[in-house]
Amino acid sequence: MKQSELGTSGLSISPICLGTMTFGRPVAEAEAIQMVHGAIDLGINFIDTANVYEGYDRVLGSAGGVAEEILGKAIKDRRDQVIVATKVCAPVGPGPGDRGLSAAHILEQVDHSLRRLQVDVIDLYIMHWPDKLTPLEESLTAMDQAVKQGKVRFLGSSNHDAAQLCEMLWIAERNNLAPIVASQIPFSLLRREFHHDLNFCSEKNICVTPYQPLQGGLLTGKYRRGEQPPGESRGADKPQWLWELDDNLFDRLEGLEQLAADANLSMAQFSLAWALSQPAIGSLVVGATRLEQVQQAVAAAEATLSEELLQRVDEICPPPWTQPDPIRG
Repeated sequence: MKQSELGTSGLSISPICLGTMTFGRPVAEAEAIQMVHGAIDLGINFIDTANVYEGYDRVLGSAGGVAEEILGKAIKDRRDQVIVATKVCAPVGPGPGDRGLSAAHILEQVDHSLRRLQVDVIDLYIMHWPDKLTPLEESLTAMDQAVKQGKVRFLGSSNHDAAQLCEMLWIAERNNLAPIVASQIPFSLLRREFHHDLNFCSEKNICVTPYQPLQGGLLTGKYRRGEQPPGESRGADKPQWLWELDDNLFDRLEGLEQLAADANLSMAQFSLAWALSQPAIGSLVVGATRLEQVQQAVAAAEATLSEELLQRVDEICPPPWTQPDPIRG
């Protein structure tokens, strides 16, 4: 697979990143370890997790840590083959100090993640969500401290828009702190709210690594109008994590499925190939329950889409509206 640069880090990452949010349930430990090893053998060198991931057992404020522990066991003898990303911010307990991007929480959680992952350093440490209660300068100073302590190599953000990224870059430059090199956003054919942020990331050399590029399985072709969600799918096991399956959604899915057929690709491969064709996107975080799904994602990384197909995509799933330039029109 052709690799991309992880921003200004100097690291090269595979176009498919293995997501681990399913580790624990529905993907049990033994199967998850096999999936990690299989993904590495396929050429994937980038793996994403978070301190709160524990599969479908996750509830707001539960302790998390399950996926990190499983990943730590999986890479114990293959550490030099992978770039590991994990995150901090989401609740890991009921108390006010059990969440957020305060310095105390960041510096406590980075140690917990290092222990569970069984690594000496985290390659990419990501601020999982914006924290409106903590000044960005405090958060970034703590993240920089983790870098200076040798616990973290590079910094990323997740679920932050271009304006927030711009402020983070400015704070880092003004205070001589480690900069953000990667941005993880929700992005897919069905979810393009961050579409107009991609050019900013490209200009500032921030590598975008979207999550949910298959929109929770909606873009795999497994859901059909008038039919119940198939067994062992997210729609069957965790319906509250899936969008409402209405006629408007199926109109778009069926249109995209026809485009995929015209490109001689599966719907999932078409969706991933489209996302990889967008500006600044270097790797797609793909969660899976079976290694076969990872194999299909790897195949999508080699696909290219014609300009005509890309234009037809915009007719079915248009990018968000933007205000015309008042001077240039």
